[in-house]
Amino acid sequence: MGLTLHYKFKFHGSRSKAGKLVHALYQKAQDLPFKELGKVVELTGPECEMDRYEQDDPLRWLVIQSMASVEIKDTHASSNNGLGSTWISFPAQRIIAFTAWPGKGCEEANFGLCQYPATIFSPSHGQLRTKIRGWRWSSFCKTQYASDPDCGGLQNFLSCHLSLIAMLDHAQYLGLLDQVHDEGKFWEGRNVEDLAGRVGEWNEFMAAVGGKIKDVLGEGVEMPISQYPNFEQLELAGQNQLPPQVETLAKLIKQVSKT
Repeated sequence: MGLTLHYKFKFHGSRSKAGKLVHALYQKAQDLPFKELGKVVELTGPECEMDRYEQDDPLRWLVIQSMASVEIKDTHASSNNGLGSTWISFPAQRIIAFTAWPGKGCEEANFGLCQYPATIFSPSHGQLRTKIRGWRWSSFCKTQYASDPDCGGLQNFLSCHLSLIAMLDHAQYLGLLDQVHDEGKFWEGRNVEDLAGRVGEWNEFMAAVGGKIKDVLGEGVEMPISQYPNFEQLELAGQNQLPPQVETLAKLIKQVSKT
């Protein structure tokens, strides 16, 4: 949980053209102030399966984000609308992608394109159509904790978030961009002051939520926001942002922790 940038790419064309587009995006990444930049990798078949990679393998997160899922409606499940859903995840058939790390405190960002099988087999549901055509990419990067004063504060956060925005601008120029959801609202408004204000509000909110949870579970709880040197000030400032549901959540956590 935290201020995050979500994005999707799509492309219909040959493997050769898909590779050229990913490399063109990689060229843009080389001109931006990323802390680290991996190489473009092309994975096929079993190389696209998550279980192939150990927890500390640098490709593991990229492969995890490359996975897609198909929804199975369950007409017998009970829910508000009478329908339930089961999501079945599956790996890509081919991945062309790379990893870029914007900076301290920020998650790694992955960019690329994938091809997926037309059908998959589920032991419980049989043969299923994936309904995915062409090349796709769906990913996200949490940038909020780049604003930790120990990581460089607001300046570092802005560098990280805006570098990713520049990548998405270039993806749009290349004709790859499908969707963007920017929780910092910069993608729509292009207002740096507003973005700076929003990450401050997110920090205050997360600190207040984190403080409430720590009150219940004790000091052993580790959260990124609790590592901020100004955590207590943020926690106090965020108290007026807490919705009633947080109190309910805290009580539920306390109840479950006793069982």
